[in-house]
Amino acid sequence: MTQKPISGLEPPYYTAVFTSLRPDAPEGYADTAAELSERVATVPGFLGHESARTPGGLGITVAYFRDLEALDAWRLDSVHAAAKKHGRAHWYEAYSVHIGKIERSYGFDRG
Repeated sequence: MTQKPISGLEPPYYTAVFTSLRPDAPEGYADTAAELSERVATVPGFLGHESARTPGGLGITVAYFRDLEALDAWRLDSVHAAAKKHGRAHWYEAYSVHIGKIERSYGFDRG
C-alpha cells in the first residue's frame, strides 16, 4: 500500500527532518522503529510523520509537531534518546537533523 503525503496541517507548525544512511535491515531496527512510531504518537502536539528510503540506504523521515514544546518533548524522551544512542553505535553510517518552522503549506490530491 502506498502512503499518501500528509496534508491539511494548519501553519505554523514545526518539522524535524531526519536524513540517514544505514544498511537495509540492521538487527533490531524494525522493532525499535515500530516502538518509536507508537511512542511519538502519544506526544501532545505530534501531528504525524512520513518516511522514505532508497535501495542504497538513504532515508528521510519528516515528523510534524504543532510547536517547539512538542518537538522538545520528543527530543528529550528517554526511549527516543536511548534509540538515538544505539543507532549511532550500531545502525547509522551518518545522519543529519534539520528543524524548521513551516509558515505556509499546501498540497494536491487527484483522488
